Amino acid sequence: MALSIATHDGPFHADDVMAVALLKTFVDPEATVDRSRDPARWDAADVVVDVGGVFDAEARRFDHHQAAYTGSRSSAGMVLDWLEPRLEPSLARSLREGVVDYLDDVDNGRLAPDPRVPCFPRIVSALAETGETREELDRAFARAVDVGRAFLEGLVAGDRRVREAEAIVVTAMDEARDAGRNVLFLDDYVSWKAPYFAHGGEGHPTSFVLFPGLDGSWRIVAIPPVEGSFAQKQPLPEAWAGLTDADLEAVTGIPGAVFCHRNRFIAVFKTREGALKALDDNGLLRR
Repeated sequence: MALSIATHDGPFHADDVMAVALLKTFVDPEATVDRSRDPARWDAADVVVDVGGVFDAEARRFDHHQAAYTGSRSSAGMVLDWLEPRLEPSLARSLREGVVDYLDDVDNGRLAPDPRVPCFPRIVSALAETGETREELDRAFARAVDVGRAFLEGLVAGDRRVREAEAIVVTAMDEARDAGRNVLFLDDYVSWKAPYFAHGGEGHPTSFVLFPGLDGSWRIVAIPPVEGSFAQKQPLPEAWAGLTDADLEAVTGIPGAVFCHRNRFIAVFKTREGALKALDDNGLLRR
């Protein structure tokens, strides 16, 4: 039998939307949602979120509005706390730091969303505006939950890709250091940044990473000095900046040169050999 979730009806916010999205993503994708102010319907549900005046994780009751609750969580944070033991630690951290802590802060009045940023609370608020009747609000809530689930599924996929990439990236880092190379070699594209910086990337003696694109081309990417930075440890040559195709071929002397961003953080070549020669010719391949 599908998990039954109860929450309040009427207007909704990002925390109750995310609480339901978390449950449908990590517990039961077929879970039913009953939006009501009827205590008898709450009592009949397997899980109650953001209503009911009770916080009892063991009983799966997750409300934070009652005076007896003095913690910092919203219903989303309460549900994530309950789910955390069944999640990969890195995923739980990503969920908390990437979305749920922010929702807790916004819902509890510790933080106001920036009106210029289309963050999850503002997206949910916009969806809530599409409903006026109870039925319309229920449909809007369901759409908001679908958006939340899509976002969570992306975080799950990203976390999995980072974990799968870790051994590959660490091996490539060791090989580059041992060979005296300034370039990290990857045979396939993997989510390299998080494991690179988690394993000492800031101090690692590489400035570029070389990997294949989905279209069969090869990408040279300048590595940032720290994770999240838009700077580069070492930019690509100034003479390449903003050039494409024949113009880039003329400057590099490499047939199959395709593109270099004007900010010199990525260049594309049709072949691996061409990319390597371009690096070597400019003294960038080795330290």
